[in-house]
Amino acid sequence: MVVSNTVYERGAEIRREVLGSAYVEKALASADEFNKPMQELVTEYCWGAVWGREGLSRKTRSLLNLAMISALNRPNELKAHVKGALRNGVTKDEIREVFLQVAIYCGVPAAVDSFRVAREAFGEEAAS
Repeated sequence: MVVSNTVYERGAEIRREVLGSAYVEKALASADEFNKPMQELVTEYCWGAVWGREGLSRKTRSLLNLAMISALNRPNELKAHVKGALRNGVTKDEIREVFLQVAIYCGVPAAVDSFRVAREAFGEEAAS
């Protein structure tokens, strides 16, 4: 899959702004023949086609992602999106409220893990 269009370029820009250039560069640099198409798909469709839309603010998209990724119990993605949410203006208090909501509607174990991952992300962001 050869990707060279404006949706991909916009996606790459948004992805770097939200997740940080270092995170994105590491993901792209580690891409090989097997997973490179997935990196391209994520960049173009998740970040370009969806995050690039004007219907929701980045803060709102971050809040939604935190809830969904927490409910799915995907700690690696969650940590990246906690950091991105902070960059998008989401406060620690708002993140806490999202995870409390997850606890009630999706289960306490998912929320407990999400609180743990968020604390790790807060510490890493504070150290950088």
